[in-house]
Amino acid sequence: MDLLNTLVDKGLRRELPTREEALAVLATSDDELLDVVAAAGRVRRQWFGRRVKLNYLVNLKSGLCPEDCSYCSQRLGSKADILKYTWLKPDEASKAAAAGVAGGAKRVCLVASGRGPTDRDIARVSETIETIKEQNEGVEICACLGLLSDGQAERLRAAGADAYNHNLNTSEGTYGDITTTHTYQDRVDTVTKAHDAGLSACSGLIAGMGESDEDLVDVVFALRDLDPDSVPVNFLIPFEGTPLAKEWNLTPQRCLRILAMTRFVCPDVEVRLAGGREVHLRSMQPLALHLVNSIFLGDYLTSEGQAGQADLDMIADAGFEVEGTGTTTLPEHRADALAAAGCGSHEGGGCGPCGGSASEVPEQAAADQARTDLVAVRRRGAGTDLAPNA
Repeated sequence: MDLLNTLVDKGLRRELPTREEALAVLATSDDELLDVVAAAGRVRRQWFGRRVKLNYLVNLKSGLCPEDCSYCSQRLGSKADILKYTWLKPDEASKAAAAGVAGGAKRVCLVASGRGPTDRDIARVSETIETIKEQNEGVEICACLGLLSDGQAERLRAAGADAYNHNLNTSEGTYGDITTTHTYQDRVDTVTKAHDAGLSACSGLIAGMGESDEDLVDVVFALRDLDPDSVPVNFLIPFEGTPLAKEWNLTPQRCLRILAMTRFVCPDVEVRLAGGREVHLRSMQPLALHLVNSIFLGDYLTSEGQAGQADLDMIADAGFEVEGTGTTTLPEHRADALAAAGCGSHEGGGCGPCGGSASEVPEQAAADQARTDLVAVRRRGAGTDLAPNA
């Protein structure tokens, strides 16, 4: 296909495709899917080889969030039967992090529900970061605490944080349809604060909320403009008890096209396969490794992922290798730019704590593909007495 040849050439040169080209990727047929994956895979290998970075989520504080994000099981008014607990103590968080590191995770992502941290929360998380780094040599830390106030990103960096995650989630034009308690611009401002403080900025999206192809292209191009080092791609996990519980708009093929489009638009950025991969990609997860260079190991914030060992087996069986702590994640030109900004030890990455176009999947077909059996609430790990999945 001329389209794919053009996109590969642009990706190898780090040249931005046009919106029309990005939309055309999403419009390709299932018969063309393997060609699309192969083309985007060439771009992925150019900048990241066959390495896969493993990341591990630790939910520091679960549930009871005052924000009304429709996709989130922790939202205001959520009836989802998730774990609810207040802040983990630093040693508890470090113990949870150690399980992920032992499983091969290079980065630990510390997440807390809420609109944003108070100064007391920043002090608490700073102590947690210091404890984890003391007890787990070489680990990278990404914080994801919501909207930041002035000076808070600087305090997190001083405590040893390497990155900060705050996702845009969807396009500016549709943002008000999923959240009313804060704005799209609030999210942009927080990503900018993290970047300006010298943290490696991480920001991504959630697909499958009924958005159009144009919305998906809008948010990925907006992310490209923000220039984060990491772009996590989440696929909606339709939790019972949330407003989007009936949104089953994704097929494995659609998920792969979304990942490929993201790779073409962000060729040299760490693209992470995040929440919802087990629910929507299912047996086609290994194909996604040709598009992304980063995944989460084990469980997510409030839902269970596949077994950590299954993740490692999948990576090995697909012919990829787990990225070691001695390897810089980002391509040299991005790592150098980050170092020049005053963040020399931080290699990029981040976390995607959450997790199709409805118009492309007929209503009955979407209902037929609903796999509610794959949405399992997390009952182990942080906040419980059971061993974590790592």
